[in-house]
Amino acid sequence: MIKSLLPKVVACFTAILFIIANTSGQVTTATIAGVVKSVDLKPVGGATVIVAYPDAGIKQTVATLSDGRFTVPNLRVGGPYTVTVTSIGFRPSILDNIFLDLGLNNTLNFSLTETTKELSAVIVTASSKIFDDRRTGASTNISNKLLRALPTISRSADDYLRLTPSASATYNGISFAGRNGQYNNFSLDGAVFNNPFGLDAPTPGGQTGAQPISLDAIDQIQVNIAPYDVTQAGFTGAGVNTVTKSGTNKTSGTVYAFYRNKGLTGKTVDGTKQEISALSQLQAGFTLGGAFKKNKLYYFISFETEQRKDSASSYVAQNAGNVGNSNTSRVLESDLLAVSNILRTKFGYETGPYQDFTLKQTNYKWLYKMDWNINSVHKLSFTYNGLEASKDKPAHPSAIYSRGPDYSTLQFRNSGYQITNKLHSFSTELKSNFSSSAANKLRLVYTSFRDRRNPFSTPFPVVNISKYGTSYIIAGHEPFSINNVLNQDAFQATNDFTLYKKNHTITLGGSYESFKFANSFNLQGYGPSVFNNIDIQTFKDSVPVSGNVVFGAYPLDVDVNYAKKRAAADQWTYYYLTVAQLSFYAQDEWQVNNRFKLTYGLRVDKPLYLNASFRDPNFNGDGTFKGSYSEGSPTLPNNTDLVLYNEDGRRVKNGVGQEIDNTRLPSGKVLFSPRVGFHYDVNNNKTFQLRGGSGLFTGRFPFVWVGNQLANPYAGFYNVTAQNFRWPQIWRTNIGTDFRIPAGTVFTVDVAYSKDVHAQMVRNYNLGTPTGTLNAGTGDNRKIYLPTDKGTDGRNTAQTYVFSNTNKGYQFTASLQAQHNFRSGLYLMGAYNYLISKDASSISAEISSDAFDRNPILNNANEARLTPSLYGNTHRFIVAASKKFEYGKNNFRATTISLFASTNSGNRYGYTYGGDINNDG
Repeated sequence: MIKSLLPKVVACFTAILFIIANTSGQVTTATIAGVVKSVDLKPVGGATVIVAYPDAGIKQTVATLSDGRFTVPNLRVGGPYTVTVTSIGFRPSILDNIFLDLGLNNTLNFSLTETTKELSAVIVTASSKIFDDRRTGASTNISNKLLRALPTISRSADDYLRLTPSASATYNGISFAGRNGQYNNFSLDGAVFNNPFGLDAPTPGGQTGAQPISLDAIDQIQVNIAPYDVTQAGFTGAGVNTVTKSGTNKTSGTVYAFYRNKGLTGKTVDGTKQEISALSQLQAGFTLGGAFKKNKLYYFISFETEQRKDSASSYVAQNAGNVGNSNTSRVLESDLLAVSNILRTKFGYETGPYQDFTLKQTNYKWLYKMDWNINSVHKLSFTYNGLEASKDKPAHPSAIYSRGPDYSTLQFRNSGYQITNKLHSFSTELKSNFSSSAANKLRLVYTSFRDRRNPFSTPFPVVNISKYGTSYIIAGHEPFSINNVLNQDAFQATNDFTLYKKNHTITLGGSYESFKFANSFNLQGYGPSVFNNIDIQTFKDSVPVSGNVVFGAYPLDVDVNYAKKRAAADQWTYYYLTVAQLSFYAQDEWQVNNRFKLTYGLRVDKPLYLNASFRDPNFNGDGTFKGSYSEGSPTLPNNTDLVLYNEDGRRVKNGVGQEIDNTRLPSGKVLFSPRVGFHYDVNNNKTFQLRGGSGLFTGRFPFVWVGNQLANPYAGFYNVTAQNFRWPQIWRTNIGTDFRIPAGTVFTVDVAYSKDVHAQMVRNYNLGTPTGTLNAGTGDNRKIYLPTDKGTDGRNTAQTYVFSNTNKGYQFTASLQAQHNFRSGLYLMGAYNYLISKDASSISAEISSDAFDRNPILNNANEARLTPSLYGNTHRFIVAASKKFEYGKNNFRATTISLFASTNSGNRYGYTYGGDINNDG
């Protein structure tokens, strides 16, 4: 039977593909499925199943198949729904007050009594959400009830993602199962909601500290660690699917405001009193939902604003009155005043204050959603989400020397900048239930991101003054904020066509996504003036101009003139890059019998590099010098050929390979992702289940890692992407079980192992194999680099960075969770997670040189060596509790008391040498 359908299916699927163009199928809806049988356990074919959500105008009618099975897909999450089953010769059966969870089957089984028999109780069984047969790997469903019940400090969805046992907070977002937070895939109403370029944060608004959507607009969240459903893709960490609320026939809304200041901040840590910085934060908004036309056209609106002010730093300059205070810096107030005065009087530059100033943070976000019940077959949803946010920031605290503000280093206000994030996202989804045996879902999405840095400084070089070998005073322009502009445009289209045929659910789909980037990044575009190991008194006593050789190769007056010249020309270079992915997939969910379900499928992803603007390289692919370099610093490199080595340390011969050709992007290898998952209801009563699966997952990565080679092919170093580079891919195996004890407590155990197939790391092709030894009487005999072990780029050494792959890396997680819903309304949950995560490079940076420099190494710097990952905690415990108290007439009023607690250990740390002890540059 299946074979006879294939020609029709292929023809239909081919027609559908003519109208599609994007992403992986992210979860936005729920399904009701089940079996209708008679009391003597015979399947009832042809029975009528009516699924209704009156408040949303939803009414879907299907007929059961010959084996009594029925499926109603593409349903709006939430409820309450009512399901009615009728069949000639049988008494009707009705089940109401059903609430649907995102991405689940929400199984309902009916047992009908014949009309000729004596009336007896109608048997309807509804499975617990945990015992849903769609669950194969580890996952967490966060219902609207939990969103309303559990506490949140930041009023962010991140506060609820912590309910996933393997989740850990990291510097770049939430990490799941020990993976880099940038490897997650976030979706909002089906639209990919990542920050594709990947600067600073994995989600939009992260650079400005803004949440991209109001918490009050969210209906449900689902976190999938190991879904063996090939329609879900785009991640090697976790897939986080969020759906927003929709309007109903009942008009309803909310108005809210939250305020806090430093008086609501703790004053001691472990018994030690802390200096509390200034703080003022106001968050306010409203939601409104209803119907333009009852049962037909609905709307939902959300708007929120946040205004916040913080002290730039709790540290103050040292003077005679504050020596020894906990927040007193070593930087003398007299030195700061002197530097500011020199820059003002000699160069006309205003530094701004060095303390007692605030940084502002402002954002506005809104959402507009419409749901149109076109007819009984088609339903259309449209979502518009917007964000405008800004945040004042100090100069980068660590990139290009330590820059504070902290005990050792203070900086002036005008060395900082304001960053702005603007987002506009438009998503349209057409859900079609053609019949009892065929359904389709089509989604089109366009999202624009506009990010810009607005420096506080006028055009001026970067001024770093050191004292006793460490950074002391930072002045001048922020080095990363010179015409720093990033425009991103993302287009997505996806189509899933599903057939329901007896005990098989067959899905065929295709997707296409494209990301277009326009970026201007001019690192130190006004020139650097670095005064290392120059005593501050020398700086004050001498005029820092070209006549004073003490200030080295970068005399400040030369850099100032250069900065003014570049600013006046206003001719900044932009680079353009378009990356895309074309995907096809096929899957069968085979209900082998009442207890066992097998899901198997194949996904094929083809990365595409469609467009790129390249700068003319200075070197040929074999490392021979191509021409002089005149852009950037006022000093030029010598016309010297590069000496290149491959990752094995062997020298690359002239004319062989293109290891440093920044005009070539990777070939885009096809990636295959086969997966198989199973679900076994051991007792056939939804109280004990085994589930699991194994397969390949292909994800995205921050595209800035590829964009590096276009933005700055020569900025003191070279950036190149290996020709055989592949997108992140892991093989993940998960085995799990859920069981309910008679008292009602549900226990969940999940064990997962992930093996990197294509992990990412940065290698330095200017380095050969180290032949030196660190001994000198006190060393440990590790290998270090001699001058003969590396090449030269004419000005610096060991700076040819190649973004490449390795198969080194794995993660192991084991979790135990228990939860109980009491009839009194009390909810209790506790969980423990154990994690081992190792990789060859955690890549905690956006610039290739930083990614290489920050990776701890031993001996050969290009060797992929397994070390503990930066991501995740070895041990994590979480506890949640909530109790709702209803009172007043008809229980009209209610108070909810909730608790969430988390503790963890096994944070990542390591001991590394400062400076360049191994001489790798």
